[in-house]
Formats: sequence, C-alpha cells, structure tokens
Amino acid sequence: MLRKRIVCSLFVVCFLLAGPFVRGQQVVVTVTDLKSNEPVAFANVCIEALKGGEQKHYITDIKGNVPNEVKEPSRMAISLIGYETLYDTVFPGKNTTVFLKPTILNIDEVVITAQFAPEKADKSIYRINVINSRQIEQKGATNLSDILKTQLNMRVEQNGVLGSSLSLHGLSGENVKFLMDGVPMIGRMNGNIDLGQINLANVDHIELVEGPMSVIYGSNALAGVVNIISKENKIAGLSAHADTYVESASSVNFNAGISSNVKKHVIAFDAGRNFFGGYSNSENSRSKTWIPRLQYTADAYYIWSDSKMKLKFSSQYLNDQLVDKGDLIPPYFENAFDSYFITRRYSGTFNFDFRLPHDNSISAIASYSGYDRIKKTWFKDLTTLNQVLSSNPEDQDTTTIQAITARLAFNNATPDIPLTYQFGIDLNVESGSGKRITAHEQQIGDYAGYFIFKYNPNPKLSFQPGIRGIYNTKYKAPLIYSLSAKWDVAEHISLRSSASRGFRSPSIKELYLYFVDINHNVQGNSNLDAETSYNFDLNAGYSSDGNTRNYGVEAGLYYNDISNMITLAQQGTTLYTYINVDKYKTKGAQINATYAIYPQFTVKAGVAETGRYYLLNTSESNIGKFAYTTDVTTDLSYKLVKYDINFSIFYRYTGRTPQFYVNSDKQVVEGFVSSYHMMDATAMKSFLHNRLNLSVGIKNIFNNTTIAAVAGGGGSAHGGGGSGSMNIGLGRTYFAKLSFVYNSYR
Repeated sequence: MLRKRIVCSLFVVCFLLAGPFVRGQQVVVTVTDLKSNEPVAFANVCIEALKGGEQKHYITDIKGNVPNEVKEPSRMAISLIGYETLYDTVFPGKNTTVFLKPTILNIDEVVITAQFAPEKADKSIYRINVINSRQIEQKGATNLSDILKTQLNMRVEQNGVLGSSLSLHGLSGENVKFLMDGVPMIGRMNGNIDLGQINLANVDHIELVEGPMSVIYGSNALAGVVNIISKENKIAGLSAHADTYVESASSVNFNAGISSNVKKHVIAFDAGRNFFGGYSNSENSRSKTWIPRLQYTADAYYIWSDSKMKLKFSSQYLNDQLVDKGDLIPPYFENAFDSYFITRRYSGTFNFDFRLPHDNSISAIASYSGYDRIKKTWFKDLTTLNQVLSSNPEDQDTTTIQAITARLAFNNATPDIPLTYQFGIDLNVESGSGKRITAHEQQIGDYAGYFIFKYNPNPKLSFQPGIRGIYNTKYKAPLIYSLSAKWDVAEHISLRSSASRGFRSPSIKELYLYFVDINHNVQGNSNLDAETSYNFDLNAGYSSDGNTRNYGVEAGLYYNDISNMITLAQQGTTLYTYINVDKYKTKGAQINATYAIYPQFTVKAGVAETGRYYLLNTSESNIGKFAYTTDVTTDLSYKLVKYDINFSIFYRYTGRTPQFYVNSDKQVVEGFVSSYHMMDATAMKSFLHNRLNLSVGIKNIFNNTTIAAVAGGGGSAHGGGGSGSMNIGLGRTYFAKLSFVYNSYR
C-alpha cells in the first residue's frame, strides 16, 4: 500500500511539473534553407489572417524561428535578400517548418519591366538580366557606370566632361532607353545619359532587357531598356540606413535615409553627398583629365495602398557640379580660366495601380522631369584669388530640357486562360530652351497607342505580337510592330526569339542645339531624317537547379539594321554637325555560363562577338564590310561560410573596337580603339546580425589610364583624350564602404 501511495504521489508531482513545461513550449514557425537545410536567420516574416485584419511582423532568430501566435488560419509571407519570397498558410497551435529557396541563378528573380504583371525572369517572354542589391554591394558600385562596365554586350565609355556613356549590341546610348521606376530619363549629352549621375544608394535592383523594345517603350529603345528600380519599405514599421564610401582616387560619399510604414501609409526620405577630387595623368598640369565632381541627391516618396489599390507620389533631385580648371596662361602664368558645369535633374512622379476582378488591372504613370545644364566660366587671378566672369558670351550658358510623360495601361493577366493582353497610351512631350537652341525654344511631342497580346496554345509555348501607332509632331512615324516567342523545349531548356521594327525621331539637341566652346564645336541639323530599323534576336537557355550544384548556359544571336542613322560628322577643321547615314548594321553572338556550388562558390563567364557595318550612301559602289570586336567577362565569388566573408573578382577583356568617322570630305573612314583588360577584386563581411556591412576592394588592378585610339578622320568634337589616346580609367584605386541598416517591426 505504501508503495502504491509513493508511486501515485510521484506521478502527481511529475504531472504538476510537466503541466507548466508543456504549456511553456512555444509554437513556432521555423524557416530553413532549402539547399543547405540550415536555419535562415534574420528573415522578414509578415502574417495576416485570411479574413484580413492587422498585419504582424517578425524577424527570425538565430535558429530561424518566429512565434506562431495566430488564432485562426493566416497567410504568411517570408522574404530575405538572396532568397525567393515565400507565401504560405500557417495554422494556430501548430509548429510549421518552411523552406526558402536561394536565388543562385537570377532566373528566379521577379521582374516588372515590359510585363503584364510581375513574374519570374525565366517565365518572361523577354530575356531579362537582373542585377540585385547584393551584387551592387559586392562590386562596390556607387553609380550606374560602375555596375554596367562588366556586363557582357555592354560598352561603357568615359569622358572627363561629358561623363560615362553606354552602348549595347553595338548601338549607341541614343538607342538605349533609361527608365527610373518606369519613367524615361531625359538630359543626354552627346547622345548619352551620364551614368555617373545615377546614384545607386537607394536602388533595389536593375532590370536589363537586351533587344528591341520599341512597341512597349517607343523611341530610344531599339537596343534595349535599362530600368532602375528604387527601394520601397514594404514591411518595416521604421527603417533607417546610412552608408559611407571612401576611395583612394579622392572620392568620399555619404548617403542616408529613413522610412516609416504604418498601416496603409509609407513615407520615406533619402539624401546623399558624393565628392570626387579629380585626377590627372600629368602631375604637373593644373587641369585635370578627370575633372572634380560634387553631387547632392535627395529622394522622397509617399505610398498609400490597400488590397486593391496603390498610390505613390515620388520626387527626385540631383545637383551635379563639375569644375574644369584651366591651365596657366602664359607669359606670366598667374591667371587661368575655370569653367563650372552644373547639372540639375529633378522630377515628380505619380503612380497608380488598381486591381480589378479576374486578375485584370489598371496602371498609370504621370511624370514631370526637368534637366538644367549650366556653364559658367571665370577668369581667375591666382595671386589674389579674385575672379570675374569671362566676357566671352560663349563661356556662359544655360540649357533647359523639360519633359512630361503620361502612360496608362489596362492589363489582363489571367493565368488560367491561353490569351492575355495589354493595351494603353503613351504620351511624351519634350521641350528645350536656351540661347544655344535655335529660336531659343523648341518642342517635340510623341503620342502613341499600343496593343500587345500573349497567346499560349499550350503551357510550353507563347507568342506575343504587338503593335504601336505613333503621332510625332515633327516626323511622320511608321507603324511599329513586333513578334516575340518563347518555347520551353524541355524542363530546363527554353528558346526565345523576337523580331520588330523600330523608330527614333531626332532629339532636340540633334536638331537645334548650337554648342561651341574650347572643347566643343557642334551644331544641330534641323534637316535630319528619323531613324527606322529592323531588329532580330534569338536566345537559347539551359539551367539546372540541383540540390547544391547549379549551372546554366545561355547563347544568343542578334541583328540590327538601321536606316538614316544619326551620327556626328566633321564638316571642317573644328566644326561638327549631325548627319544621316544611309545604313548602319550590327550583328553578334554571345554565350555565357554560370556554375555554382551552394553556398560557397559561383563563377560566371561570357564571350561576345559584335560586328559593325557603316555605309554613308547606298549609291557607293564600294559596300562596307563588318568589322568585329570580342569581349570576355568573368565573375568569381567565394564565401568562407564559417566567417561569413565573401570574396569576389570581376574581370573584363575588351577587344580592339572599330570606330567609324565621317570626315570633311564626307567619306567614311575607319579608326579603332585598342584592346585592354580590366579587373576588380572585393571582400565583403557582415556584422551585428546583418545590420552592418563592410566592403573593401581594389579597382582597376591592371592600372589602366589611357589606351591607343586611332581616329580615321583626325580631330575630335570633344577634347580630353589627347591625340592617339582614349581615357579609360583612373588607374589602380582602393576603396572601403561601410553601410548600416536598422529595421523595426511593429
């Protein structure tokens, strides 16, 4: 009997002790890496009841856990940079384990450029390359020039006054559409957007579409589209960030921002200061090969959204000042002329998105953009430091470009039906004013309507025809059309093709700008014809998504045939003007491959061959031949998992590049730019649970500054490189970047 009482007493005690223990076992959601089976720490988790209501936000702990506190079935979204966003359902009182898939290959990235609705890059009918914020950090990139210079098929060129410019598929920057959150960027110098003016501090990712996009985006999109997507605070109640960048080439940058997300409202503000002290190939020269630059930036946005509607108001401002210090004037060498080039970019944008039943939606963008280019030249006494404005009227100038853009689209993207479509209107008005513009003010309007539909006869095959009608106030525009197709040959193999017609009207600068100073003597030509083109692309891709080993291969061909291409031609010893070239063609092939051993090692390599053909007049009996150049890129990344340190190497070989010139005798002559090698190396380490990130590295390891450039026509409309040479870099430099991010979830 005594034994029974003891056993019963022990049972009761154990039960009483176990009760609180059982009750204390917290129900959790565990987030795990799909590839490595390791817990995913510091992931963002948003939970909301299926019936709607207040959202709750969490961040996973070091074991990948967040508490499961739901009282009813709820929807859950989990996101973290480097992983696909996961959507799942969580139930009350139940431990749940979910698996996040790392985006080792960028085919898993969600894209919005040229889409009816956001979708993964590998599902898009277009070939879209995504550069995410992690890659921007790894490269230590501070502006768009830094990040694009190692991209295959893209050529970034430098100019000490005009800045950095881009060519794609052998076509100049005038044929590349630059968008900021879907809004066209204005203010091109020498036909190109200065990439150094596009700060990456507040950029979430960049979407690169190679190939003709004229039906969707109109003029300037013959070669492709670069869409820069800025960051948005989607889940943090309070978010703040700051970063500083220091480079041995006299560069010091600082950027900071703060945002708040409360229920349906998000408000944010970012600002930055970027300084470059200048660089010269000659230590004894007062003037700089790469002139000093000081930038101030400011961005702000406000978002109101609910389950069906999103309204966004955003604004951006840039003040960019270049100081071109002149050489000392003989015979006393006590005076000099200093020129200041001030660029102001400013914009205000309204975005509207409304979800309709059956996966239909309406989207609209209305934007005002302004661009001021101000030049002031001072005569400076270096003994007293007194200065006065130059009396030469050509030394002072202000040119203003303004643009109004309005875009409205209806999107039908129902996933379960074979036919979806989009139609809309695209209105653009650009005006220019200033004493260097003919009659001091000019305006060009471009009004278009377009219709695109996608037909999927089966899940593996897609066709997307499109048509665009244009009314241009200066030129009669042809009907623009395109046909794109995608065929998923097998589970991991896909083919993409596109054929289209393009149109580009001359810009205000090409038609009316008169620009003469010590470095420039360029006159617009109001008799220019508009460019028309036929463009063809073919791409094949293979990707394998294994457990820890992933690899992919892509190969592509392209052909562009442009009539009446606009180019700068020499008309006299120093005078240049724009003319039409009867035929300009490019064709090329590329192949690139990616191999990754998750999570330690990734290598990407690519080779591209580009041919260029230039024919001034079709009546010439001597038909030109294609001149070719070869580019090679390689990116290597290795992670020391134990110490969470990433090492990266970025290499590019740029082959000898043909350059075509039209001389004063109106003959096409061929010059070339010599080949060269570029390499950067970086290391990146995170601290304080990924809140603090440190990047250090070396840029331009091979110490390139200038390379040989032989001009067939002699002379140049733009000074800065010296006879027989072209500037390509500042030489070897060293940098360090420190960034801090704080997020508070309510």
